[in-house]
Amino acid sequence: MENIFLKIINREIPAHIIYEDDLVIAFLDIMPVNKGHTLVVPKKHFVNILDGDPDILAHMMKISQKIAQAQVKELGADGFNLIVNNGVAGGQEVMHSHFHVVPRFAGDNSYQKPSHVECNKEEFEEIKEKLAGVMS
Repeated sequence: MENIFLKIINREIPAHIIYEDDLVIAFLDIMPVNKGHTLVVPKKHFVNILDGDPDILAHMMKISQKIAQAQVKELGADGFNLIVNNGVAGGQEVMHSHFHVVPRFAGDNSYQKPSHVECNKEEFEEIKEKLAGVMS
């Protein structure tokens, strides 16, 4: 499956790469939420975390942590968001798994606080049973 991330990995198109190893590549997003917004992308193709290799996903998290630490130290970020959009309904636009590490600055208003749904006691119990039942 050809996509923009594979083209970057294969050096078919340029990118501002800030980190690379055998498993992942990290580069600046060309449409950043804030300056320093970085994508952490596995070199092995998988669509999202549902079909991803758990060891590669763990490595992506490790590299995301290092990038976030650098954003705070070197860019003066006050915090960061680690975002993983999965599936079209989850906001995923490129169907190649990736993590967004977005530096945040006080007052930047980059993201709206999410709205919340209400669940009653019975709904919580039903959802818990469904999810817990497949976790063991």
